[in-house]
Parts: sequence; C-alpha cells; structure tokens
Amino acid sequence: MLVLAHRGYHVTAPENTLEAFDAAIMAGVNGIETDVRMSRNGVPVLVHDRVMATGQAVSDLAHCEIEDVLGHKIPTLDEALAHFPDILWNIELKTPHRLSTVFGVLEKYQACHRIIVSSFRHDLIAICASSLKLDCGLLVAHRPQTLDSLWAGFDCEGNARINHLVWDYNVLDQAMLAQAAARGFRNFVYGPVTRAEHEECRQLGVDGVITDYPLLAQGV
Repeated sequence: MLVLAHRGYHVTAPENTLEAFDAAIMAGVNGIETDVRMSRNGVPVLVHDRVMATGQAVSDLAHCEIEDVLGHKIPTLDEALAHFPDILWNIELKTPHRLSTVFGVLEKYQACHRIIVSSFRHDLIAICASSLKLDCGLLVAHRPQTLDSLWAGFDCEGNARINHLVWDYNVLDQAMLAQAAARGFRNFVYGPVTRAEHEECRQLGVDGVITDYPLLAQGV
C-alpha cells in the first residue's frame, strides 16, 4: 500500500509548501498529494482553499498577494515538480480556470515524473486523459449505486489513462473496491485518521492512502 502525504507532511510546516513536502519525504512516504489553483496573474499555485481567510478568492489574487495573506511562501506547480523529481505526485485539479496553463506545466514533466492527476470534476479528468500522457483518477466522495454510474456521460473505461479511483474513507465498500480492481482500476483512499483506519485500508487491499498521518500508515 502506497502512502501519500496529504498536502505534504504539515505537522511542523504549513500545508502545500516546499517545507511540508520535504518533511513528507523525510518521513518516508511514497508520494505527495497537493492541490492546484490559478492565481489572478495566471500562475498555477498549490493552494487548497478556494477562498482565503480574508474572504478573497484565490483566483482574485496575484501569487505574491496569496503569499502575503497566508504569511509564507506558496510554491507554484512548476516549482514543486522541479524541486522534487523522484517522488510520486498526486495533483488534484480544483478548477477548470485556465486549464491549458496547468496542462502546459504537467506536459513539461510527464515524461520524467510519476504523476497522477485527480479531481472531483470528472469532466476535467476526461479532458486531461485525452490531452496528456499521465495517469488520471476520479475522486469519489459518495458511494455510487453502481460502478458504471461514476463515469456516466464519458467513456472512462475506453480511456486507459483513467485508471485510478480515489475514494473517501467514509464510503469504502469492499465489494465495490473488488469490482474496480477487477476492471483494472487502482484504488486509492483519502481521509483515514486512526491507526485502525489505516490498517483497515491495508486489509481491504487498497493500492494507496492519502493521509494527514503518514506515520500511522507506516505502522510507526
């Protein structure tokens, strides 16, 4: 079971920063999950929240203004990928805004990095899978009635690059995990908290966990 640090390992450093990513690698994780949004000046920045604590949308602020609000450096997608070439990356697309700019950065690294692109916006994943040579995944926050209903409206199984399902821990279903695996999908899970929950993921045979507690997933 692969262990991916959710927004880096942010016990001692702010989330989605180079320091948090470095701490995750020092903690021995297999990969890092992070979020990409667009700043007002067209820079793909690694920020999770759509709206700052000031009430300002990330998309209404320039990169330097976002850093001023948060009080620390915020890496761009380009900077993070360049800085950590040897780790597995799970890049979550948060918005369709200037998607071609994000794709331009990902294309730059697709031949030399291990990258999985995921999103709750499954339409963006369909575009990504047809535009880039990267593994793609559907983020799933609910338990679907059937596995097929997850990709209603686009040909998921017809595109081999859409090959990951990233499930919320709260909706884990052993039968559905088995169905997905039988169809060739890799099952990742986000949101386990306790040691027992991480161990349950391991017992269910999931391929990876995206966690704020990577040491628990490693049995430390």
